[in-house]
Amino acid sequence: MKLAILSRSLKSYSTRRLKEAALDRGINVKVLDTLKFAIDLKRGDPDLYFRGRQLSDYDAVLPRIGASITYYGTAVVRQFQEMDVFCANTAHGIANSRDKLRSLQILARHHIGIPETTFVRDKRDVLPAIERVGGAPVIIKLIEGTQGIGVLLADTVKAAESIIELLQSQKQNVLIQKFVAESRGRDIRALVVGDRVVAAMRRVAQGQEFRSNVHRGGIAEPIDLPEEYAEAAIRSAQILGLRVAGVDMLESATGPQIMEVNSSPGLEGIESCTQLDVAGAIIDYIAAQVEFPEIDIRQRLTVSKGYGVSEILVPDGSEFVGKTISDVDLSSKDLNVLTLNRGSKVIPNPRADRILEPGDKLLCFGKLESMRGMVPARAQRRRRPKVMDLPDTAVTNPDSDGHNGHD
Repeated sequence: MKLAILSRSLKSYSTRRLKEAALDRGINVKVLDTLKFAIDLKRGDPDLYFRGRQLSDYDAVLPRIGASITYYGTAVVRQFQEMDVFCANTAHGIANSRDKLRSLQILARHHIGIPETTFVRDKRDVLPAIERVGGAPVIIKLIEGTQGIGVLLADTVKAAESIIELLQSQKQNVLIQKFVAESRGRDIRALVVGDRVVAAMRRVAQGQEFRSNVHRGGIAEPIDLPEEYAEAAIRSAQILGLRVAGVDMLESATGPQIMEVNSSPGLEGIESCTQLDVAGAIIDYIAAQVEFPEIDIRQRLTVSKGYGVSEILVPDGSEFVGKTISDVDLSSKDLNVLTLNRGSKVIPNPRADRILEPGDKLLCFGKLESMRGMVPARAQRRRRPKVMDLPDTAVTNPDSDGHNGHD
């Protein structure tokens, strides 16, 4: 197998350990500077050049994309994907995780526990937003901060207002987040590889510092991760589209709350703390996946005209409630059920005798027209509105009032 590690930090601990682990397993590995690639696009033949020369063939890529080069880095990873090279983390997954707001939006929709969070731009919305997350103290975060940089604790509403106003005046996007008092100064980092947690540690802040990051002087201790926390970490990584991730969690009174999912987690702290070969676990996973890779099912299944992947909601009062999947007879409609979402549970390949309940969501592949036919008539009308003629108004016909304004 030939593996490329995309990294700008050739001498960093993580890059050196990953290369070392690959060489120990007899893998042909090279570390390539992400910014030295050129992306060539032409019909049916995507290609990459590295340092001015056409890139040779690789079986797999392990991206280590820093926050400062997210856009170009994900473009390079995406090009590898279009060339059918297995990528340990996809461009889509990296982009999802890099934006704190986007990642929390996605996780919240999938019933993952997160600290209550709000995002505002108008200064008049700041006070109501602070109240909605429980009042001061609150955490204020830059959307793209890393290693604890851009994370502030405001003890009073006045302090929070001042900090937010200052950051917004510098064109910074900030999140306002509930302060989880019972987890003050500590969090859990779980290293997810594929469908399991390979190592976990608790990080504890020192002195008056509330941020527990090792980079901020926090002390780490190995832990046996409770099943509830392991499941939350794995699901969070999978939902965002990451196969290798560091998942940071708070230990709240209501269970795990995901703070952040990192697509390029550092390995030095967790390997030193747990004395586990995390780099080796990552390389072993990649080697196994190259032989039997996962694919982007939505992209592959939506290239046929009239066919696609969509989610069908079974609302309360639906004719399908109380019926089994076989009773609904989806096969005759040229539909296949891929998963059934019930609350926070995802049931893959649900049995034909499973009874449907209100609120169930069926992820289906098949004829889009058939799926539209299963949507209640009222919702169908909302989804497929009739295109009307342009009305004759003062806006569309400026001559009617002699004024043609501009936005």
